[in-house]
Amino acid sequence: MIALEDEFGDILRKAMRGHRIDTRALAAASGIAVSSIEGWLRYHGSARDDEARTLATLLHLDPGKLADSAAKRWAPPQIAHPDVRHHPQDPHPSNGYVFFLDGGQRAALVDPAGLPRNLLRVLRDGAYHLQYILVTHKHADHCDATADVAAAFPNAKIVMHRDDVHAIGSLASKATLVKDGEDLPFGDDGVRIRMLHTPGHTDGSACYLVRSALFTGDTLFAGSVGGAVADHATYADLLHGIQSKLFTLPDDTVVMPGHGPPTTLALEKAHNPFFP
Repeated sequence: MIALEDEFGDILRKAMRGHRIDTRALAAASGIAVSSIEGWLRYHGSARDDEARTLATLLHLDPGKLADSAAKRWAPPQIAHPDVRHHPQDPHPSNGYVFFLDGGQRAALVDPAGLPRNLLRVLRDGAYHLQYILVTHKHADHCDATADVAAAFPNAKIVMHRDDVHAIGSLASKATLVKDGEDLPFGDDGVRIRMLHTPGHTDGSACYLVRSALFTGDTLFAGSVGGAVADHATYADLLHGIQSKLFTLPDDTVVMPGHGPPTTLALEKAHNPFFP
């Protein structure tokens, strides 16, 4: 089975933080021992079905889906997109992607991070004509190689939401600051890149839709969501953005997350515990 980004303990922690429920309060409300909950948060074992369902009700998660997560009963099948090349962002445990048109005559790099030489090798080996550098959010494991890629491809436009653009330093003054729902022209055949602002993980977290591929950064994972650690946006904002902006897209849209395996919106609606 494909390994998911988040285990049961991660989902539990994110929901507890989102609802501001600590371990002792959750134990008191559920009747489950504090030591058991603390162990699950440290990845020591997992809850039984009945325990997972009780916790889900208290944390406003889907009981059946959380029970499946606890028992590791679900993961997405192998999913690929013909126009997307994935690469690891060593030394970070994050995903980078290249979306290309016409065999690479036009390309967009999603989340320039990790060792610059590795990224530049990916781009040069593919002989890509880089039109855009798309940054989903401000965390270093998604943007710390922006300057090196921009120097190697000076004609590529850096695209980012204004609330997170400070993370790329002096390059912020040159970035294209897209707004929620705004489209950018991509290539010469009418293809568009749409930015969807989904604050919650960070204030400027953004997803990019290109044809049937949706690059979600740390907003939506297979079977989970990103942690709500923004300065101003909330856990409720994160979930609302996913439901109102992502889940309204076609079900067969392929989700390319910042961590973990690809999935589809249909699979997330059916299996993600954060969405009853």
